[in-house]
Amino acid sequence: MSNRIDITFQHLRENKEAAFVAYICAGDPSYNASLEIAKSLADAGADIIELGVPFSDPQADGVVNQLAAERALKAGMSVHKLMDLIREFRTTHDTAIVLFTYLNPVYAYGYEQFHADAAAAGADGILLLDLPPDEIANNKELTSAEGLRHITLVSPSTPLKRKQMLAAQSEGFIYAVSRMGVTGSQQAPSAGIGELVASIKACTDTPVCVGFGISSPEQAAEVAAASDGVVVGSAIVNQVAQNADKANLAEIVRDFTTPLINATKNRN
Repeated sequence: MSNRIDITFQHLRENKEAAFVAYICAGDPSYNASLEIAKSLADAGADIIELGVPFSDPQADGVVNQLAAERALKAGMSVHKLMDLIREFRTTHDTAIVLFTYLNPVYAYGYEQFHADAAAAGADGILLLDLPPDEIANNKELTSAEGLRHITLVSPSTPLKRKQMLAAQSEGFIYAVSRMGVTGSQQAPSAGIGELVASIKACTDTPVCVGFGISSPEQAAEVAAASDGVVVGSAIVNQVAQNADKANLAEIVRDFTTPLINATKNRN
């Protein structure tokens, strides 16, 4: 079955371009505002929209994304509304969507049902931050879910044997964490990105996208030159936080992100 993520990377490979993956938290600062931001990012040329599922205990996130989840939850965002948001986005846009989430909201919803409903709504992939992929095989209820590509995380400290295991079961793309720690643009990407990406690509043909700490066009261009894609999250979310009360919020986010997208596409 064709999947927008796979189609996107096939197109990018043919054009020798890197992907730009833009992260926002669904429902931040409100349902309607986040929908318009997602549309504006797609219109600006983002190849994949990564929608964060707001959760009360996002332990892998830095303060910027933690506050985004808090704002979204206070605004009444829920998993059911997330499904509505995806469906509404799909009435106008075909950009691939990856859900960035923790296991708790998915499990509470119903693991298999979440996958079925999200895929039916128009989502294409899922990144479960706190579910070790090798644990899935040990839990029968986690093996029957279909419809979404499962994105895997690889960090600079991942041992070779585990890297090979993660690469073997990777789907859609691999999210390579540029440095240790939580999400956030307060630290620049690691200088060893090229080596990290090369070590992953030695194990798989699955595209490798790099995230954590990318906040400028210069950084985006550097990462794009060494990988198959660039993930920008906290820097975009910070724009949402700083301009949440402005009527032209989606336009502000688009204008901030466009130079990063252009830098990603203009790699040598």
